[in-house]
Amino acid sequence: MKYDDGAPHALDLELGLRFRERRRAMGLSQERLADALGVSFQQVQKYVRGANRVSFSRLVATTEALDCNLDQLTEGFVGPRGPDNPSLGLLRIAGALELLEAYSALGDGALQRAVIDHMRSLARVAAALPRRPASRG
Repeated sequence: MKYDDGAPHALDLELGLRFRERRRAMGLSQERLADALGVSFQQVQKYVRGANRVSFSRLVATTEALDCNLDQLTEGFVGPRGPDNPSLGLLRIAGALELLEAYSALGDGALQRAVIDHMRSLARVAAALPRRPASRG
C-alpha cells in the first residue's frame, strides 16, 4: 500500500466524504464544525478533501461534533478502494469534489441529467482534439 505519492489516500478521501455527508445531514456549516473541533475552517476543508490526515483523537472529536459514533463514519471500510471501485480515484482529480457539490446542489433530476449530457458531449469533443504537451509553468 503506497502512502507517499503525494495524492490523498483512498481511505482519507472516503472518510472526508463521510464527514461532509454527515455534516450536511445535520445542517452544520464547515465553520461551525471547525469551531467545535478547535481548528480553522481551512483545516476542515483539508480533512474533507483528504489533503490532511485525521488523527485518531481528532476523529473521535469529530464523531462527537457530528453527533455520531465511529462505527457510523467507518462502516464498510475494509481497506483502500482498488480495482473493485475505481470511481473513487476520480475524486482525486482537481475540481472533482467541487463539481460534484455543484451538481448535487441542482437538486432537480432534469437539470442533473442535462449537466451529465453536457459533460459527456464536452468529453467527446475533448477526446477528438489533438493532444497538446503539458505546459511547463
